[in-house]
Amino acid sequence: MCVVPSMDEGLEQSWWANMPHELLREVLLRIESSEAKWPRRRSVVACAGVCRTWRLIIKEIVKPPQLSSNITFPISLKQPGPSEHLLQCFIRRDNGTQTYYLFLSLSSALADDGKFLLAARKFRRPTCTDYIISLDADYMSRESNAYIGKLRSNFLGTKFTVYDVQLPHSRANMAKSCSTKLVNQKQVSPKVPTGNYPVAHISYELNVLGSRGPRRMHCVIDSIPASAIEPERVAPSQTSYSVSNLGTSFPFFQTNSTHMENSISGEQNNKRDDVLVLRNKAARWHEQMQCWCLNFHGRVTVASVKNFQLAALPVNGHAEPQEDDVILQFGKVGKDLFTMDYRYPISAFQAFAICLSSFATTVACE
Repeated sequence: MCVVPSMDEGLEQSWWANMPHELLREVLLRIESSEAKWPRRRSVVACAGVCRTWRLIIKEIVKPPQLSSNITFPISLKQPGPSEHLLQCFIRRDNGTQTYYLFLSLSSALADDGKFLLAARKFRRPTCTDYIISLDADYMSRESNAYIGKLRSNFLGTKFTVYDVQLPHSRANMAKSCSTKLVNQKQVSPKVPTGNYPVAHISYELNVLGSRGPRRMHCVIDSIPASAIEPERVAPSQTSYSVSNLGTSFPFFQTNSTHMENSISGEQNNKRDDVLVLRNKAARWHEQMQCWCLNFHGRVTVASVKNFQLAALPVNGHAEPQEDDVILQFGKVGKDLFTMDYRYPISAFQAFAICLSSFATTVACE
């Protein structure tokens, strides 16, 4: 474990900031590679908060989740997950306060202490229901500096829209909603417009005949082109937060976009690309167990209509998704405990919002 100097006034002129660049880079490289997992990874975050010199080097060293499979800084939650495997997380539900907490799994166990990532709270409205998503586990409000987006359902709980507080990229459109009014001026940088930007739409089929079986789910990710899942293509990604007031708690809100910059630019300029569409994989009826089954590879242990696996709809619309095509899976392992595993091209924020919709659907879909 490395010992990191604390932030102090005038530190830029101190010997910490004036260490030889190559020596400092080598030290920070070793810290980044050795502190690969939480909770030890907090040393990397601490290094980014020492001074501007250290922060710039850390920004260059730390790679996004797609390439590193690591969630290091808050911006990582808005960036696509790993390309090669599902990143394992879990959600704890507090029914008393209608609050949901997302954690990064720290081991292969279905339940551990975890690293807190996001929280959401349910707010009922006369005509809809909102789930406010926040970086803060204790204060979930649109007036909070930690507010990063929301999930909104229709009155029946069959259709949902995921909103991001920040424009995902140049292709996204501003939502026409009264809630797009500017929040408190101290909350955001004046250089970045803030509002409600729709980034995904989720729908559940109405079960009008009352037939038994899993829910049928359809998810359109407006902010990601369908071509993002093709080889050598890259999904658009946020590289910075517009929040300005979180400075001392989260001193580092940017990542180096040079790894993906050219590919992302090409995706954004291709206006003809269709958006990414995800559908839940069809479950199979198990005669001996007398239930519908999906292969969660041991990550789900309790039968529930909330359980699902989402895979990308093939471009040609004909081929069936394969086992390794799963982009997001969600399932129950305890009374108020659920696993959430996701991968490229969606982010932790998008995956969490999609999973929240499974909590909100009504009996009309079951």
